[in-house]
Amino acid sequence: MDEIDRQIVMCLGQDARRSLADIGGEVGLSTSAVNERIRRLTASGVIRRFTIDADAEALGFAVTAFVFVGLAPDADETAFRAVATEHPAIVECQHITGSWNYLIKIRVASLAGIETFLDDFKRQRLIARSETMIALSTVVEPPFKPRER
Repeated sequence: MDEIDRQIVMCLGQDARRSLADIGGEVGLSTSAVNERIRRLTASGVIRRFTIDADAEALGFAVTAFVFVGLAPDADETAFRAVATEHPAIVECQHITGSWNYLIKIRVASLAGIETFLDDFKRQRLIARSETMIALSTVVEPPFKPRER
């Protein structure tokens, strides 16, 4: 990956619908050369997907919460990760250091959605304890990518 590839990725990161000709004009390449580089970046895994930035509140997900999770002593961590990967409320999930195992960011419609989220994991005996913090407002956030509910 060279500097032109980085510039192309940055252009797409700002607007994934940007035309190839427009990107080419910015990086000094032809439309076909930009297309070939994007194809190569996608095939190599540098570009994993093209997505949208949706307004979570407008879609009905008004509550953002951060949940520290401690896994149950007998929990299958692979099973936890599989459930977390597919859970529709989870926006981000990080494996962390310290007294907790994971930090999870969720978007739900209401406060009751937080309880439902926790019940989903407790019912499967994947978490032993949790601590939840509700976000009052968001200053900086990556694009919201709605998932199938």
